[in-house]
Amino acid sequence: MAWNTAETKRRLKESAVAEFAAHGLGGTTMERIARRAGINKERLYTYFGDKSRLFATVLADELNKVAAAVPLDSLDGPEAVAAYAAAVYDYHAEHPELTRLLLWEGLLDLPEVPDEDSRTDYYRTKVTAFTRAQQANLISDDIPAADLAFLILALAGWWYAVPQMARMMHADDPATPDTAREALMRAAAKLATSASPWSRRGGRGRGLRDRDGEQGGGEQDDEI
Repeated sequence: MAWNTAETKRRLKESAVAEFAAHGLGGTTMERIARRAGINKERLYTYFGDKSRLFATVLADELNKVAAAVPLDSLDGPEAVAAYAAAVYDYHAEHPELTRLLLWEGLLDLPEVPDEDSRTDYYRTKVTAFTRAQQANLISDDIPAADLAFLILALAGWWYAVPQMARMMHADDPATPDTAREALMRAAAKLATSASPWSRRGGRGRGLRDRDGEQGGGEQDDEI
């Protein structure tokens, strides 16, 4: 009987995602991953090398999946930013392991992550979409594009990164996935709308960057 290499790799990577999401790079072993998949450990080493390479492989795969499922080419207004945030939120709801993998990677505090150049390009396309929308005056430029893109992704993913915090903060009025999603969309739309007195244009945003990238100071109101 011929060995189905593609199916074997799929099962091993699926097992690795579950193990790494639950226990992190340092908390699991190649043996546990192979055992979970029901496949000989030697095949795991043959296909993916050591544990660090396997972690990098499955994280790259998961990022490719979310890139395909939630593309971002352009934004035509605050409502589009809200819709993008909701789409990211929905993806995390169905695939909470992605947020956990990224958190585990962050805890490693690496000076450079595997395949950083291509991953940087992946995030740069998102920043570019926000930049173009700001340049076309379709969304607010009060917050620099890279910061705004990061904030939207953080808001969308944090519900699933720290669900215990969300539960405690909503102890008196429990949130549901629908109410959380609605709050996220409203927040995302507001972030993309020029309405804040702390905008870069107003000069009152102590610590915010002005149009030239300098640290903004500006005169402060007597009441602040």
